Amino acid sequence: MFQIGPYIIDSKVILAPMAGVTDQPFRQLCRRLGAGLVVSEMVTSDTRLWNSRKSSFRLNHKGEEEPRSVQIAGGDPQMMAEAARMNVVNGAQIIDINMGCPAKKVCNKAAGSALLKDEPLVLSILQSVVAAVDVPVTLKIRTGWSIDQKNAETIARMAEDSGIKALAIHGRTRTCGYKGEAEYDTIAKVRKLIEIPLFANGDISTPEKAKEVLDYTGADAVMIGRTAQGNPWIFKEIDHYLRYNERLEKPAEKEVQLTLLSHVAALHQFYGEYLGVRIARKHVGWYLHHQSKSVSFRAHFNQLESAVEQVAAIEQYFQRSRLSFAAA
Repeated sequence: MFQIGPYIIDSKVILAPMAGVTDQPFRQLCRRLGAGLVVSEMVTSDTRLWNSRKSSFRLNHKGEEEPRSVQIAGGDPQMMAEAARMNVVNGAQIIDINMGCPAKKVCNKAAGSALLKDEPLVLSILQSVVAAVDVPVTLKIRTGWSIDQKNAETIARMAEDSGIKALAIHGRTRTCGYKGEAEYDTIAKVRKLIEIPLFANGDISTPEKAKEVLDYTGADAVMIGRTAQGNPWIFKEIDHYLRYNERLEKPAEKEVQLTLLSHVAALHQFYGEYLGVRIARKHVGWYLHHQSKSVSFRAHFNQLESAVEQVAAIEQYFQRSRLSFAAA
């Protein structure tokens, strides 16, 4: 259990913000399956771009459980402050600042983890956003810009002094991208420097690894990103393991089927049929990519153009799976 402003979070497992993944249907699903906190997809701080179709979906928080955490990205302190204010008007209850994204299209605009190279600018952004809103502000960073330029400790102290209410650290530098293994030594060092809640992120794929990282770093929670794609049960599994020191059984095939159908239906409803069908394709691919017999099905599924066809195809896939299992 930890606290961000007035919000008490009863689970030590958090869904990381991921562009193109952590939309509202996925956030709500992960919350139901044990995530104590879920963070929205990254929203640009340039409010002039908010009229786009993509932004309209990312800015939609209707019906979501509290607290609603929205991540903003940008490199201009005034624009970041205004984006924070506007998101609060739209229903955000926590503002999360992105200084962790390694994507070139973000870093090339002097945003995301590129900001870690400019500590005075980091300080200006943190102070401007905190002063702009009356809701808690959190921060997501990497360990630094490069292996020989790790400054997470400096940024962490700066964040706490600026009024940031929680800090998440991905255990890689910007230049690492997602290559190599995440390291947790830096996160452990930061833990000794700050008192605000600290979240460890990077390569946490099992309940055992989550406990190991928490024990090693002293962090308050783990933040799960890519591991959750097609595996929303990871939150329940980690939460259970941390509470009771025992493994939950993997979800039965029927539960996987019902969860997948529910997720796909939510995507169709949230985005509308045309876009929902297309977004559902990647999620179905993530759910089934571990199953060797799903390769031809996924190729077929990606050609379907209607919501009805997608639902029927998923039902038939699991029916055939059960029949082949019973015949074996």
